[in-house]
Amino acid sequence: MGASGELEIYFIDVEGGQATLIVSPSGESMLVDAGWPGFDGRDANRIVATAKRAGLEKIDYLVMTHYHTDHVGGVPQLAERFPIVNYVDHGQNTEVGRPRSDAMAKDYYAVREKANHIVVKPGDRIPIAGIQVDVVSARGNVLSSPLPGAGKANPLCEGVQKKAEDKGENGKSVGFLLTYGDFRFVDLADITWNIELGLACPANKIGEVDLYLTTHHALTASGPTAIVHALNPRAAVMNNGARKGGQPEAWKIVKTAPRMQAFWQLHYTVEAGEAANSPNRYIANLEEECQAHGIKVTAHSGGSFEVLNERNNYSETYPSVTR
Repeated sequence: MGASGELEIYFIDVEGGQATLIVSPSGESMLVDAGWPGFDGRDANRIVATAKRAGLEKIDYLVMTHYHTDHVGGVPQLAERFPIVNYVDHGQNTEVGRPRSDAMAKDYYAVREKANHIVVKPGDRIPIAGIQVDVVSARGNVLSSPLPGAGKANPLCEGVQKKAEDKGENGKSVGFLLTYGDFRFVDLADITWNIELGLACPANKIGEVDLYLTTHHALTASGPTAIVHALNPRAAVMNNGARKGGQPEAWKIVKTAPRMQAFWQLHYTVEAGEAANSPNRYIANLEEECQAHGIKVTAHSGGSFEVLNERNNYSETYPSVTR
């Protein structure tokens, strides 16, 4: 189990991609994506260092959300360095016929074939002892019916406009809701605007959460108010890079969610300026030349949780609430 004996979530800095390591109170682990390829194994090395610090000897489940470089690219390098037991994804790559995409998928398939492979669809559950992980989106599909306790009519849907249809891999992302007792965390990877509306409108199929990982690195192609404010998180983490993600319009939607108490960022967003960045105490990496600081969350079954900025050891505690 994690050092705390509770649920631990490590948001590892892979400079604008995703690598989120989850350690269940049972000691089982789930890694969501593995960052970029190249850079002499930079992202794989950061993941391994975090896993070892969390007391792990293997990754029990690697959830590969979709076939884009900043999510799947680092998987082969990680597999060379650290054991992975189960690979979870939405199936085969859908962006075929593009040399770079085809090559990246081929490299991923090669390591996936050496372990157990699980294809998930909305409504499935990833079987990690001690927590509940419900798949809410995969391969462009979303839940057909609300999760237990969800399903309230969503007034934020009134008048909301759809955007151009996304036929690429972002919209195919595996998204999930993690529940540990009364604590709820949602990661929708890079699903895009219209697909998110399928989760939020006309009724909210997920319900409210405590912690939200910004969808699509807080780019305006994702994250309509209709879903972000319906999820109504108490804290959020943005897995942006210095010059990727964190677009001011998307950042503002997250920042103004009704219950939002703190918006944590892996990076200071250079182009956004101070008006669309959180105070420095909430930002793990202030310099454009990254120092690889992460953000750690420790959650308790009663619903309370702590968030720690590993750069400055600044932390905040969020008490349990009545839903």
